[in-house]
Amino acid sequence: MSETATTDKKWYVVRAISGKERKVKEQLEIEIERLGMQNHVAQILLPIEKVYQIRKGKKVSKERNLYPGYVFVEANLIGEIPYVIKQTTNVIGFLTDKKGGSPIPLRQSEVNRMLGKVDELAENEAELNIPFVVGEAVKVIDGPFNSFSGIIEEINEEKKKLKVMVKIFGRKTPLELSYMQVEKE
Repeated sequence: MSETATTDKKWYVVRAISGKERKVKEQLEIEIERLGMQNHVAQILLPIEKVYQIRKGKKVSKERNLYPGYVFVEANLIGEIPYVIKQTTNVIGFLTDKKGGSPIPLRQSEVNRMLGKVDELAENEAELNIPFVVGEAVKVIDGPFNSFSGIIEEINEEKKKLKVMVKIFGRKTPLELSYMQVEKE
C-alpha cells in the first residue's frame, strides 16, 4: 500500500433516505469489509446526540440524528469505491454542486466543526444543561400538576431541581420539580 492512498482521504457527504441513515452506515461498513476496501475508506460517521424526554413519568434518553438524511464518509474515492457507496440500499448519492456532478469533499473547516460537535456531544452526553432563570414562567408537563403554569422561585443546578410557585385553587403553592418536568412558556 502506498503512503499517498492513506493521505488522500477526504470527507464526503452521502445523501441517504431520511430515517435510514443508521442502516446505510451498517451496510456500508459490511460491504467495505467484504470487499477489503478498508485502506481506502477510513471511517463512516453518523453524528448523533442524546435527547431526554419524559414518557409515562420516566426520563427516557433517545438518540437523534444531528444531520437527518446525511452520512459522512472519510474516503479516497478511487476505482469502484464511489460506485459501491452509491449502490448501497437507501443511498441517494453523494452531495455534489450540480446534478450528476462529481462528489465534493468537505472543507477542512467544515470537517473540524462537525468533528468538534461530535466530540462535544460525547463529552457532554450525560450533562443535561437546561438554562432556567429565576422569575421565568414555566408550564408543568409531567406529574400530578401537569398543565399548571407557574414562576420559578429557586434553581438548584446541582440536583437539577426548580422551586416553582403555582396557583392551586387560587393560592400560591411552591412545588419542587425536576428540569424534565417543566418547559418554558
